[in-house]
Amino acid sequence: MTDIATETVTKPATQPETVPGVREVPGLALTAALRAVVDGPYAGVRDRVRRTLTGPDFAYPEPGIGLAEHREQTMAKTRLLAAAGVGDRQHEDVGERIAAFKIVGLGDLSVMVKVGVQFGLFGGAIDRLGTAYHHERYLADVASVALPGCFAMSELGHGSDVKSLRTTATYDVEAREFVIDTPDENARKEWIGNAAVHGRAAVVFAQLETAGEGRGVHAFVVPIRDETGTPVPGVSITDCGPKMGLNGVDNGRLVFDHVRVPREALLDRYGQVAVDGAYSSPIESPGRRFFTTIGALVEGRVAVAAQAISVTEVGLTIATRYALRRRQFPTADGREQLLLDYTTHQRRLLPAIATTYGLEAAHAELVRRFAANLAEPTEGGQRTVESLAAGIKAYATWHNTETLDACRQCCGGKGYLWENRLPALLADSEIFQTFEGDNTVLAQLVVKGLLSGFAADFEDLDLVGLVKLVAGKAFNRLDPRTDHQALESDAGRLAAFQWREEHLVETLGQRMKKLVVDDHVDPAEALNRCMDHGLAAFTAHLERVILEAYQQYGGPEAPAVLGTLRALFALSALERGRAYFVEHGYLSAAQSRSVPGRVDALCRELRPYAASLVDGFGVPDELVAAPIAIR
Repeated sequence: MTDIATETVTKPATQPETVPGVREVPGLALTAALRAVVDGPYAGVRDRVRRTLTGPDFAYPEPGIGLAEHREQTMAKTRLLAAAGVGDRQHEDVGERIAAFKIVGLGDLSVMVKVGVQFGLFGGAIDRLGTAYHHERYLADVASVALPGCFAMSELGHGSDVKSLRTTATYDVEAREFVIDTPDENARKEWIGNAAVHGRAAVVFAQLETAGEGRGVHAFVVPIRDETGTPVPGVSITDCGPKMGLNGVDNGRLVFDHVRVPREALLDRYGQVAVDGAYSSPIESPGRRFFTTIGALVEGRVAVAAQAISVTEVGLTIATRYALRRRQFPTADGREQLLLDYTTHQRRLLPAIATTYGLEAAHAELVRRFAANLAEPTEGGQRTVESLAAGIKAYATWHNTETLDACRQCCGGKGYLWENRLPALLADSEIFQTFEGDNTVLAQLVVKGLLSGFAADFEDLDLVGLVKLVAGKAFNRLDPRTDHQALESDAGRLAAFQWREEHLVETLGQRMKKLVVDDHVDPAEALNRCMDHGLAAFTAHLERVILEAYQQYGGPEAPAVLGTLRALFALSALERGRAYFVEHGYLSAAQSRSVPGRVDALCRELRPYAASLVDGFGVPDELVAAPIAIR
């Protein structure tokens, strides 16, 4: 312990009052203030789940654990969390549920995913797409895990392309049943969590056919095993086997051979089939109905974004604490220097910490909007929530993978040891970029929304009309500025972010107009050719969203250090994209050259608070569980 720079490490109650030879400055007050901001209105829920996860029943599995044992341990922990109230959709509101899931993400990620599949995806689909009959029949058993379930959407041939799923559900009028069928190999349900071992029912997404007419993708509750664990007739289940990570989750494949389920198996909030086979829906447009159905499941993306932020916080806690302990190379006085005193090390960790706090702010705003729209739904509110959820999920999960890799490198060989958790965190969370929609696909959806201004449904988007709309749109362009306001104030930095986003969207529309209208290129091909431009617009949009949320984060009582973190996030983003600002005349060359020095100065300013910054994330030592990071 004598090698820890305790001027930046918050002490646990058992730590000695002083450490010989080291000056001490208390950080408990700052840690508490940051923790209060991060936990926000859900502090009680988060503390309850933290206490549950730090119990002896939630110890991490040993590295050599067998696949079957790992899966059973994961299931046992899921049942314990259910007993503690996690996933009870009938007694927790959406904000409390997501807050609980976020804390589960601080621990074993196999448990987190198992919990997400059971309560978030399986239970969530029944809750959001079903009606009172389904709620009364299933939700209590889902919450207690008396009915383990699956979410069977993805297929071998169509993962993110839900609209093109090939599984069929044909209504048999005489039997008053739906016949669920897998017509070919590409229609096989793939990567289905809980399917290989534990699942007894699945919410199956299939193309509904009734009265000889296709009605698009709908969801059905389909039994896949009986109470003894034997697959029901007509259902074939195979195991996906070992994976890169998350091996405590039993992913499997499902094939249906004319499996019959009663008419009531249809989750019919947005589409009903009468006894005689007549179809009706409160939403007339098939396209709008499809996206309303998929939009009802947006909670999954909100939860994955939350969990990615949690995992990032664990990695940053480990790497930052190690950097405050590990010394390397002597300075002029002969004493070796702490890793975090090197500018290069500060730059690898502190901007990532700043971005993570920004994502906390943006995610809190997303949850607020999501809950508000559930309470008083509007089409505009739903569209905003869908776009925010898609964008924040993609940005947060990309940030998660990039940051964990940097954290591993910052810990050198120690970061490569399984006992220090970073290898498992990397292996288990990399798939977040694919969960709940591939990130690049989600980014494209966000870009289409930016182009259309949400004036059209994504699925009905006429790209010819869209590019004409954008090309004729009068953007509220900000004038390029050459004074220091663009860098030295919150307002100036936000103005720069707004200008970049608007300029990228406008020029993307102009570029597509030339291809589609002038050069007669197919609209889909034009969008494909311009997607490099589109992804740049996506990044600019999300960074503007994060910065705006950051400026309101914590309210007037927020600790002042959040302002420094906010400036570091903004200037780090400006540094990555400064060529664009210079090329298009927004920043002068001199301003651009000043940005790296400003980032360095902010890192030095935040260095003394580094331990409190990561302690503010609220990761208990029992969940950090890395020897190099335990104080």
